[in-house]
Amino acid sequence: HVQLVESGGGAVQAGGSLNLSCVVSGHTYGCACVGWFSEAPGKEREGVARITSGGTPLYRDPKATRFFISRDNTRNTMTLQINGLQPGDTAKYYCAAQPAPGYCDIVETDFDYWGQGTQVTVS
Repeated sequence: HVQLVESGGGAVQAGGSLNLSCVVSGHTYGCACVGWFSEAPGKEREGVARITSGGTPLYRDPKATRFFISRDNTRNTMTLQINGLQPGDTAKYYCAAQPAPGYCDIVETDFDYWGQGTQVTVS
């Protein structure tokens, strides 16, 4: 059974940075596509970025250079770095995993397992 646990959220001032981490357990991590989603107050959850087992990233907004996704297969962890935080980034951030090999997009239906989320509040 795949389990994901996020950490690293918190309250930060605009302009700051955060590193959100996700630890994945219960599966051969190297086969998984993993990603980050955000759910802002009053809005639907949407994809932020995903990264394949081979380390290829995909961002919802290719021009949003404030976001950087990475993974460490040896430690079963994934990280989302957010720089230049803006109040509009306030949301609950979820990590997700898709164990099956194959292409995955940054859409909820491409991911089978989810963490509980970590709150990011920017003021």
